[in-house]
Amino acid sequence: MRIDFHASPEPTLGVEWELALVDRRTRDLRNEAAHLFARAKARLPDPSRLHKELLKNTVEVVTGVCASVDEAMADLRRTLEVVVPAGDELDLDLFGAGTHPFASWTGQQLTEGHRYEELINRTQWWGRQMLIWGVHVHVGMPARDRVMPVLSALLTYHPHLQALSASSPIWAGVDTGYASNRALMFQQLPTAGLPFQFPSWGEFESFVGDQLTTGVIDELSEVRWDVRPAPHLGTLENRICDGVSTFADLAALVALTQCLVVDLDSRLAGGESLPVLPPWHVQENKWRAARYGVEAIIIRDASCDEALMTDDLAALVARLEPVAARLGCSGELASVLDIPARGASYQRQRAVAAETGGDLVAVVESVVAELRSELG
Repeated sequence: MRIDFHASPEPTLGVEWELALVDRRTRDLRNEAAHLFARAKARLPDPSRLHKELLKNTVEVVTGVCASVDEAMADLRRTLEVVVPAGDELDLDLFGAGTHPFASWTGQQLTEGHRYEELINRTQWWGRQMLIWGVHVHVGMPARDRVMPVLSALLTYHPHLQALSASSPIWAGVDTGYASNRALMFQQLPTAGLPFQFPSWGEFESFVGDQLTTGVIDELSEVRWDVRPAPHLGTLENRICDGVSTFADLAALVALTQCLVVDLDSRLAGGESLPVLPPWHVQENKWRAARYGVEAIIIRDASCDEALMTDDLAALVARLEPVAARLGCSGELASVLDIPARGASYQRQRAVAAETGGDLVAVVESVVAELRSELG
Protein backbone atom coordinates (compact mmCIF):
# COMPACT_ATOMS: atom_id res chain seq x y z
CA MET A 1 0.00 0.00 0.00
CA ARG A 2 1.30 3.44 -0.91
CA ILE A 3 0.94 6.24 1.66
CA ASP A 4 2.03 9.66 0.43
CA PHE A 5 3.68 11.89 3.03
CA HIS A 6 3.14 15.59 2.30
CA ALA A 7 6.44 16.76 3.74
CA SER A 8 6.75 20.10 5.51
CA PRO A 9 9.92 22.05 4.63
CA GLU A 10 9.79 23.81 8.03
CA PRO A 11 9.28 22.33 11.53
CA THR A 12 5.82 23.87 11.82
CA LEU A 13 3.57 23.26 14.81
CA GLY A 14 -0.05 22.31 15.29
CA VAL A 15 -1.65 21.74 18.70
CA GLU A 16 -4.90 19.98 19.64
CA TRP A 17 -6.10 20.58 23.21
CA GLU A 18 -8.98 18.46 24.55
CA LEU A 19 -11.01 20.01 27.36
CA ALA A 20 -13.90 18.59 29.38
CA LEU A 21 -17.08 20.51 30.16
CA VAL A 22 -18.03 20.66 33.84
CA ASP A 23 -21.03 22.13 35.60
CA ARG A 24 -20.27 25.29 37.56
CA ARG A 25 -22.17 24.09 40.63
CA THR A 26 -21.84 20.30 40.84
CA ARG A 27 -18.47 20.13 39.01
CA ASP A 28 -19.65 16.93 37.34
CA LEU A 29 -19.34 16.49 33.57
CA ARG A 30 -22.08 17.88 31.32
CA ASN A 31 -22.95 16.68 27.84
CA GLU A 32 -23.33 20.19 26.43
CA ALA A 33 -20.78 20.41 23.61
CA ALA A 34 -23.49 21.05 21.00
CA HIS A 35 -24.86 24.05 22.91
CA LEU A 36 -21.40 25.43 23.53
CA PHE A 37 -20.57 25.01 19.84
CA ALA A 38 -23.70 26.87 18.79
CA ARG A 39 -22.71 29.89 20.88
CA ALA A 40 -18.95 29.90 20.39
CA LYS A 41 -18.67 29.08 16.69
CA ALA A 42 -20.82 32.02 15.67
CA ARG A 43 -18.32 34.33 17.41
CA LEU A 44 -15.08 32.74 16.30
CA PRO A 45 -13.24 34.38 13.39
CA ASP A 46 -12.29 30.83 12.30
CA PRO A 47 -14.87 28.25 13.45
CA SER A 48 -12.54 25.41 12.41
CA ARG A 49 -10.53 26.14 15.56
CA LEU A 50 -13.16 24.31 17.64
CA HIS A 51 -13.85 20.58 17.15
CA LYS A 52 -16.22 17.96 18.51
CA GLU A 53 -14.87 14.77 20.04
CA LEU A 54 -16.04 11.24 20.91
CA LEU A 55 -18.22 12.36 23.81
CA LYS A 56 -20.60 15.29 24.18
CA ASN A 57 -18.79 16.36 27.35
CA THR A 58 -15.69 17.39 25.37
CA VAL A 59 -14.48 20.13 23.07
CA GLU A 60 -11.14 20.29 21.29
CA VAL A 61 -9.40 23.60 20.64
CA VAL A 62 -6.93 23.45 17.75
CA THR A 63 -4.41 25.77 16.15
CA GLY A 64 -3.73 26.45 12.53
CA VAL A 65 -0.27 25.75 11.09
CA CYS A 66 2.08 27.76 13.32
CA ALA A 67 5.70 28.75 12.89
CA SER A 68 6.57 28.92 16.60
CA VAL A 69 5.49 27.94 20.09
CA ASP A 70 4.55 31.53 20.83
CA GLU A 71 2.32 31.69 17.75
CA ALA A 72 0.61 28.42 18.70
CA MET A 73 -0.11 29.62 22.24
CA ALA A 74 -1.50 32.92 20.95
CA ASP A 75 -3.73 31.02 18.50
CA LEU A 76 -5.16 28.83 21.29
CA ARG A 77 -5.64 31.82 23.57
CA ARG A 78 -7.69 33.70 20.94
CA THR A 79 -10.05 30.74 20.64
CA LEU A 80 -10.43 30.22 24.39
CA GLU A 81 -11.14 33.92 24.88
CA VAL A 82 -14.32 33.25 22.92
CA VAL A 83 -15.13 29.73 24.18
CA VAL A 84 -14.81 30.50 27.91
CA PRO A 85 -17.38 33.37 27.88
CA ALA A 86 -19.72 31.18 25.81
CA GLY A 87 -19.39 28.55 28.52
CA ASP A 88 -20.14 31.15 31.19
CA GLU A 89 -23.53 31.73 29.59
CA LEU A 90 -24.29 28.02 30.00
CA ASP A 91 -22.86 27.72 33.54
CA LEU A 92 -20.05 25.58 32.12
CA ASP A 93 -16.34 25.63 32.86
CA LEU A 94 -13.45 24.08 30.93
CA PHE A 95 -11.54 21.34 32.75
CA GLY A 96 -8.04 20.43 31.58
CA ALA A 97 -6.82 17.08 32.94
CA GLY A 98 -6.33 13.51 31.75
CA THR A 99 -9.35 12.22 33.67
CA HIS A 100 -12.20 13.61 35.79
CA PRO A 101 -11.85 12.55 39.45
CA PHE A 102 -15.40 11.39 40.11
CA ALA A 103 -17.56 11.37 36.95
CA SER A 104 -19.24 8.13 35.93
CA TRP A 105 -18.90 6.84 32.37
CA THR A 106 -22.49 5.58 32.47
CA GLY A 107 -23.89 9.11 32.31
CA GLN A 108 -21.93 10.24 29.25
CA GLN A 109 -23.38 10.64 25.77
CA LEU A 110 -21.76 9.74 22.47
CA THR A 111 -21.36 12.39 19.78
CA GLU A 112 -23.43 11.56 16.71
CA GLY A 113 -21.57 9.97 13.80
CA HIS A 114 -20.92 6.53 12.35
CA ARG A 115 -17.20 6.64 13.21
CA TYR A 116 -17.83 7.06 16.93
CA GLU A 117 -20.68 4.54 16.99
CA GLU A 118 -18.51 1.93 15.31
CA LEU A 119 -15.66 2.53 17.76
CA ILE A 120 -17.94 1.84 20.74
CA ASN A 121 -19.63 -1.08 18.99
CA ARG A 122 -16.27 -2.72 18.47
CA THR A 123 -14.50 -1.88 21.74
CA GLN A 124 -17.53 -2.24 24.06
CA TRP A 125 -16.72 -1.85 27.79
CA TRP A 126 -13.23 -0.42 27.24
CA GLY A 127 -14.49 2.04 24.66
CA ARG A 128 -17.27 3.23 26.96
CA GLN A 129 -14.71 3.74 29.73
CA MET A 130 -12.76 6.33 27.71
CA LEU A 131 -13.44 9.34 29.93
CA ILE A 132 -10.00 10.68 29.08
CA TRP A 133 -8.53 13.86 27.64
CA GLY A 134 -5.17 14.64 26.10
CA VAL A 135 -3.02 17.04 24.11
CA HIS A 136 -1.63 16.30 20.65
CA VAL A 137 1.35 18.16 19.19
CA HIS A 138 2.21 17.99 15.48
CA VAL A 139 5.71 18.88 14.25
CA GLY A 140 6.38 19.29 10.54
CA MET A 141 8.84 16.81 9.03
CA PRO A 142 10.81 17.61 5.85
CA ALA A 143 11.51 14.07 4.59
CA ARG A 144 9.30 11.00 4.50
CA ASP A 145 12.18 8.55 4.85
CA ARG A 146 13.28 10.08 8.15
CA VAL A 147 9.84 9.91 9.80
CA MET A 148 9.97 6.36 11.16
CA PRO A 149 13.58 6.51 12.46
CA VAL A 150 12.78 9.79 14.25
CA LEU A 151 9.59 8.25 15.67
CA SER A 152 11.54 5.30 17.07
CA ALA A 153 14.21 7.55 18.61
CA LEU A 154 11.58 9.86 20.09
CA LEU A 155 10.25 6.96 22.17
CA THR A 156 13.32 7.32 24.40
CA TYR A 157 11.65 10.52 25.63
CA HIS A 158 8.15 9.08 25.94
CA PRO A 159 8.39 8.94 29.76
CA HIS A 160 9.55 12.56 29.98
CA LEU A 161 6.49 13.82 28.12
CA GLN A 162 4.19 11.42 30.00
CA ALA A 163 5.49 12.42 33.42
CA LEU A 164 5.49 16.18 32.82
CA SER A 165 1.88 16.14 31.60
CA ALA A 166 0.54 13.50 34.02
CA SER A 167 -2.79 14.78 35.32
CA SER A 168 -5.03 11.76 35.89
CA PRO A 169 -4.36 10.32 39.36
CA ILE A 170 -7.98 9.94 40.49
CA TRP A 171 -10.55 7.76 38.72
CA ALA A 172 -14.20 7.14 39.72
CA GLY A 173 -13.60 8.65 43.16
CA VAL A 174 -10.48 6.61 43.93
CA ASP A 175 -6.83 7.65 43.93
CA THR A 176 -5.36 5.04 41.59
CA GLY A 177 -1.79 5.39 42.84
CA TYR A 178 -0.80 6.38 39.29
CA ALA A 179 0.28 9.79 38.06
CA SER A 180 -1.38 9.06 34.70
CA ASN A 181 -4.20 6.57 34.81
CA ARG A 182 -5.17 7.85 31.35
CA ALA A 183 -1.99 6.43 29.79
CA LEU A 184 -2.87 2.88 30.78
CA MET A 185 -6.60 3.27 30.08
CA PHE A 186 -6.14 4.50 26.53
CA GLN A 187 -3.82 1.69 25.49
CA GLN A 188 -6.64 -0.81 26.04
CA LEU A 189 -8.09 0.18 22.66
CA PRO A 190 -6.88 -2.25 19.99
CA THR A 191 -4.91 0.24 17.87
CA ALA A 192 -3.75 2.55 20.68
CA GLY A 193 -0.64 2.51 22.84
CA LEU A 194 3.00 2.33 21.89
CA PRO A 195 3.86 2.28 18.19
CA PHE A 196 5.80 -0.44 16.43
CA GLN A 197 9.37 0.60 15.69
CA PHE A 198 9.57 0.29 11.92
CA PRO A 199 12.97 1.20 10.42
CA SER A 200 11.50 2.35 7.09
CA TRP A 201 8.44 4.02 5.59
CA GLY A 202 7.87 0.97 3.40
CA GLU A 203 7.43 -1.26 6.45
CA PHE A 204 4.92 1.21 7.87
CA GLU A 205 3.01 1.08 4.57
CA SER A 206 2.98 -2.72 4.70
CA PHE A 207 1.65 -2.64 8.26
CA VAL A 208 -1.17 -0.26 7.35
CA GLY A 209 -2.04 -2.41 4.34
CA ASP A 210 -2.32 -5.47 6.58
CA GLN A 211 -4.51 -3.58 9.06
CA LEU A 212 -6.87 -2.45 6.30
CA THR A 213 -7.01 -5.86 4.64
CA THR A 214 -7.89 -7.65 7.87
CA GLY A 215 -10.43 -5.03 8.96
CA VAL A 216 -8.53 -3.88 12.05
CA ILE A 217 -8.92 -0.32 10.74
CA ASP A 218 -11.06 1.28 8.04
CA GLU A 219 -8.84 4.35 7.64
CA LEU A 220 -5.36 5.45 8.63
CA SER A 221 -6.56 7.81 11.38
CA GLU A 222 -7.74 4.79 13.37
CA VAL A 223 -4.11 3.96 14.15
CA ARG A 224 -4.14 5.70 17.54
CA TRP A 225 -0.53 5.27 18.62
CA ASP A 226 1.05 7.46 21.30
CA VAL A 227 3.32 8.79 18.54
CA ARG A 228 2.27 8.44 14.91
CA PRO A 229 2.88 9.92 11.48
CA ALA A 230 0.19 12.23 10.07
CA PRO A 231 0.95 11.83 6.36
CA HIS A 232 -1.76 14.20 5.10
CA LEU A 233 -0.28 16.99 7.24
CA GLY A 234 3.38 16.12 6.81
CA THR A 235 3.90 15.87 10.57
CA LEU A 236 4.96 13.58 13.36
CA GLU A 237 2.22 13.66 16.00
CA ASN A 238 2.92 13.35 19.73
CA ARG A 239 -0.22 11.99 21.44
CA ILE A 240 1.49 10.99 24.68
CA CYS A 241 0.42 13.86 26.90
CA ASP A 242 -2.44 13.94 29.39
CA GLY A 243 -4.83 16.87 29.37
CA VAL A 244 -3.30 20.17 30.50
CA SER A 245 -4.79 22.93 32.66
CA THR A 246 -2.45 25.88 32.03
CA PHE A 247 -0.88 27.69 29.11
CA ALA A 248 2.44 27.57 30.95
CA ASP A 249 2.49 23.77 31.14
CA LEU A 250 1.23 23.47 27.58
CA ALA A 251 3.88 25.83 26.17
CA ALA A 252 6.61 23.83 27.92
CA LEU A 253 5.34 20.54 26.49
CA VAL A 254 4.95 21.95 22.97
CA ALA A 255 8.46 23.41 23.07
CA LEU A 256 9.97 20.17 24.33
CA THR A 257 8.20 18.17 21.61
CA GLN A 258 9.29 20.52 18.83
CA CYS A 259 12.89 20.65 20.06
CA LEU A 260 13.12 16.86 20.36
CA VAL A 261 11.76 16.22 16.86
CA VAL A 262 13.93 18.89 15.26
CA ASP A 263 17.04 17.72 17.11
CA LEU A 264 16.55 14.08 16.14
CA ASP A 265 15.70 14.90 12.53
CA SER A 266 18.71 17.21 12.16
CA ARG A 267 21.06 14.61 13.57
CA LEU A 268 19.65 11.93 11.25
CA ALA A 269 19.91 14.26 8.23
CA GLY A 270 23.52 14.93 9.20
CA GLY A 271 24.39 11.25 8.92
CA GLU A 272 24.13 10.23 12.58
CA SER A 273 22.59 6.89 13.49
CA LEU A 274 19.97 7.67 16.14
CA PRO A 275 20.01 5.64 19.36
CA VAL A 276 16.83 3.62 19.86
CA LEU A 277 15.64 1.93 23.03
CA PRO A 278 14.58 -1.72 22.80
CA PRO A 279 10.77 -2.05 22.87
CA TRP A 280 10.86 -3.72 26.29
CA HIS A 281 12.61 -0.70 27.78
CA VAL A 282 10.16 1.67 26.06
CA GLN A 283 7.24 -0.28 27.53
CA GLU A 284 8.73 -0.29 31.01
CA ASN A 285 9.49 3.44 30.86
CA LYS A 286 5.91 4.20 29.89
CA TRP A 287 4.64 2.25 32.88
CA ARG A 288 7.13 3.89 35.26
CA ALA A 289 6.20 7.38 34.11
CA ALA A 290 2.47 6.59 34.35
CA ARG A 291 2.95 5.17 37.84
CA TYR A 292 5.48 7.56 39.38
CA GLY A 293 5.37 10.67 37.19
CA VAL A 294 8.29 13.04 37.62
CA GLU A 295 9.53 10.90 40.51
CA ALA A 296 10.17 7.93 38.22
CA ILE A 297 13.53 6.30 37.66
CA ILE A 298 13.78 5.72 33.91
CA ILE A 299 15.92 3.55 31.63
CA ARG A 300 18.05 5.86 29.51
CA ASP A 301 19.66 3.58 26.95
CA ALA A 302 20.07 0.05 25.59
CA SER A 303 22.87 -0.54 28.12
CA CYS A 304 20.28 -0.36 30.92
CA ASP A 305 21.67 2.83 32.46
CA GLU A 306 19.05 4.47 34.67
CA ALA A 307 18.44 7.97 35.99
CA LEU A 308 15.98 9.89 38.12
CA MET A 309 13.52 11.63 35.82
CA THR A 310 14.23 15.09 37.20
CA ASP A 311 17.98 14.66 36.71
CA ASP A 312 17.53 13.46 33.16
CA LEU A 313 15.16 16.34 32.40
CA ALA A 314 17.73 18.89 33.54
CA ALA A 315 20.38 17.34 31.29
CA LEU A 316 17.94 17.10 28.37
CA VAL A 317 16.85 20.75 28.59
CA ALA A 318 20.49 21.86 28.70
CA ARG A 319 21.34 19.75 25.65
CA LEU A 320 18.38 21.06 23.65
CA GLU A 321 18.97 24.75 24.43
CA PRO A 322 20.82 25.46 21.13
CA VAL A 323 17.89 23.91 19.23
CA ALA A 324 15.41 26.01 21.22
CA ALA A 325 17.42 29.16 20.47
CA ARG A 326 17.14 28.46 16.73
CA LEU A 327 13.41 27.81 17.03
CA GLY A 328 12.74 30.86 19.20
CA CYS A 329 11.42 28.93 22.20
CA SER A 330 14.26 29.12 24.73
CA GLY A 331 12.00 30.49 27.46
CA GLU A 332 9.34 27.86 26.91
CA LEU A 333 11.89 25.03 26.88
CA ALA A 334 13.49 26.31 30.09
CA SER A 335 10.04 26.33 31.71
CA VAL A 336 9.95 22.53 31.39
CA LEU A 337 11.93 22.45 34.63
CA ASP A 338 9.32 24.62 36.35
CA ILE A 339 6.80 21.76 36.18
CA PRO A 340 8.53 19.39 38.64
CA ALA A 341 9.64 22.40 40.70
CA ARG A 342 6.09 23.62 41.36
CA GLY A 343 4.49 20.18 41.11
CA ALA A 344 3.01 18.47 38.08
CA SER A 345 -0.78 18.47 37.74
CA TYR A 346 -1.20 15.03 39.35
CA GLN A 347 0.76 16.30 42.37
CA ARG A 348 -1.24 19.53 42.56
CA GLN A 349 -4.53 17.59 42.42
CA ARG A 350 -3.41 15.23 45.17
CA ALA A 351 -2.34 18.17 47.32
CA VAL A 352 -5.82 19.71 47.06
CA ALA A 353 -7.44 16.36 47.91
CA ALA A 354 -5.18 16.03 50.97
CA GLU A 355 -5.83 19.61 52.14
CA THR A 356 -9.62 19.25 51.84
CA GLY A 357 -10.03 15.80 53.35
CA GLY A 358 -10.59 14.15 49.99
CA ASP A 359 -13.05 16.68 48.55
CA LEU A 360 -13.02 15.82 44.83
CA VAL A 361 -15.27 18.75 43.95
CA ALA A 362 -12.49 20.95 45.29
CA VAL A 363 -10.02 19.09 43.07
CA VAL A 364 -12.11 19.94 40.00
CA GLU A 365 -12.40 23.54 41.23
CA SER A 366 -8.63 23.80 41.45
CA VAL A 367 -8.06 22.51 37.92
CA VAL A 368 -10.70 24.85 36.50
CA ALA A 369 -9.21 27.80 38.39
CA GLU A 370 -5.74 27.21 36.91
CA LEU A 371 -6.96 27.83 33.37
CA ARG A 372 -9.27 30.69 34.35
CA SER A 373 -6.46 32.51 36.15
CA GLU A 374 -4.47 32.68 32.90
CA LEU A 375 -7.40 33.99 30.86
CA GLY A 376 -8.18 36.85 33.20
